[in-house]
Amino acid sequence: MQPKNTHRSPARGFTLIEVMVVLVIIGLMGAIIGPTVFGKVQQAEETRIAQDVRAIEGALKMYRLDNYDYPSEGDGLEALLQKPSTARNWRGPYLESVPEDPWGRPYRYAYPGVHGKEVEVFTLGRDGTDGGEGSDADWGSWNIK
Repeated sequence: MQPKNTHRSPARGFTLIEVMVVLVIIGLMGAIIGPTVFGKVQQAEETRIAQDVRAIEGALKMYRLDNYDYPSEGDGLEALLQKPSTARNWRGPYLESVPEDPWGRPYRYAYPGVHGKEVEVFTLGRDGTDGGEGSDADWGSWNIK
C-alpha cells in the first residue's frame, strides 16, 4: 500500500497584516495627493473666472466706446448680445454668448461698481451668497489675479 500524501500545498491569499499594510499605504498616498488635487481645482476655478471676467470687461469697453456709456444694471450683460432700448449706437453683438461661472450661474454686473471700479463683473462663488472662502468666495473684477 502506498501511503497517502499528507503534504498540503500552502494556502494562497493575503494575510490580514498584508491587507492592512496596503490600506495604510493607500491612505497615506491619498492624504498626500488629495490636498494637491483639490488645490488645483480651486486654482482652475479662479483662472477660469479671471478669463471670463476679462473677456466680459473687454466687451463692456467696446460697448462703451460705441454708446458713450456702459449698459445700465437693468440692461445687464444681455446688452452685449442684444441691442437694449437705451443704446444709441449699438454695433454688437460684443460677445458670442455671456459665459457662466464655473458653477453654471450667470456672472453678475454692477454699474457703478461698489469695490472702487467703474463697472464690476463678478460671481458669488459656489455657494451663490455674499462672502465665503475658497470656492465659496466672491470673485470679480476687483480681486482677480
